[in-house]
Amino acid sequence: MLLREVFMSVETKARFVGDYRVELTHGPTGDKFLTDLPADNGGKGRGFSPTDLMAASLASCILTIMAKTVASDGVDLTGASITVEKRMKEKPRMIGSFTGTIHLPQGLSDKVRTKLAACVHACPVHQSLHPDIKVELKID
Repeated sequence: MLLREVFMSVETKARFVGDYRVELTHGPTGDKFLTDLPADNGGKGRGFSPTDLMAASLASCILTIMAKTVASDGVDLTGASITVEKRMKEKPRMIGSFTGTIHLPQGLSDKVRTKLAACVHACPVHQSLHPDIKVELKID
């Protein structure tokens, strides 16, 4: 039997609305939000910048994969959180690193914590990052 890979595609629309802001629309749901040029690059920093969204995507992806990984073990990760700091490089202007801390609920076994630690590198966003971008997230 041949296994077929399934690829999901999701359309995102981006529209420049002026004053360095871009409106993003999620195709399947129509959900919208704005990005802004960061203050350190001549903008006003009124919301997430495009590179801030990468930090948010990484954090969200890791938590989602963690929750999915331990759900079949009956583990509820409600309340788990990640604080991520994005650091930029100047030349060329690009993301240099993501650092931060993953806060897990108390009372998890060592076995579950080990399983969760592996999720940091297994999430699709982390897998999609350029290898020059350092990711250093500690788990407390």
